[in-house]
Amino acid sequence: MTAPIDPRAPRPDRLDIARDWLPRYTGMPIDGFGDHILLTNFRSYLHAFADRFGCDIQGEERPMQAATNTNGLSMINFGIGSANAATVMDLLSARNPKAVLFLGKCGGLKHSTEIGHFVLPIAAIRGDGTSDDYFPPEVPALPSFKVHKFVSDKIVARGYEYRTGVVFTTNRRMWEHDQRFLDRLHAASALAIDMETATIFIVGHYNQIARGALLMVSDVPNTPEGVKTEASDLKVTSEFAGLHLELGIEAMSEISDKGEMIKHFTY
Repeated sequence: MTAPIDPRAPRPDRLDIARDWLPRYTGMPIDGFGDHILLTNFRSYLHAFADRFGCDIQGEERPMQAATNTNGLSMINFGIGSANAATVMDLLSARNPKAVLFLGKCGGLKHSTEIGHFVLPIAAIRGDGTSDDYFPPEVPALPSFKVHKFVSDKIVARGYEYRTGVVFTTNRRMWEHDQRFLDRLHAASALAIDMETATIFIVGHYNQIARGALLMVSDVPNTPEGVKTEASDLKVTSEFAGLHLELGIEAMSEISDKGEMIKHFTY
């Protein structure tokens, strides 16, 4: 006969769980991760990273895959959506990286955000739901300014432009047909929409991990002809993904080389 559950029994330590689960989810031991982490939800980005540096990809059979180059820069493909974004940021508390940068795609919601443009979000609207498990709704989802400064410098040095503004993060993937949701986006005055940024910012804040996001506009979903298709996504990836990845690598590598402190406050 099963013993009854004692609600007063001590709970497992949160960090102990993360230390067990980070290798479990990625196939990489904790000490295999570097101090600086690139996050993506595209397998092609991770394979391009591994090919560039000649490093092995761990966890091909796991929910997430990871690779680390010889300079201690790691990349993780964590999948799609706010739940996965929260999971990877929680698991990274076991490694306590110095900085994390998310390389993701977003839908442009303004005339000033065209396909191929880069977006450095100054904040993210928490329409994801997942972040509510970490902080009350009034807590803003913000990046770490110094991470974005390094990214901004790299974009400008290459002669490209970028947009800043607020990104709306939702946990809902299919909404392009829903006029009420489109009206909500218009009222929110968001520059772009995605499924992970607010979650990464909030869970990074919760775990005291410096974080940022460099997003690439891959579609303009508030117009019928701008809704993403497989063909349009392949075209965007072939034209712009290489530069997107290069900018992320350069920015995080410079943070590492300079050894600059990114996180200043303890909450």
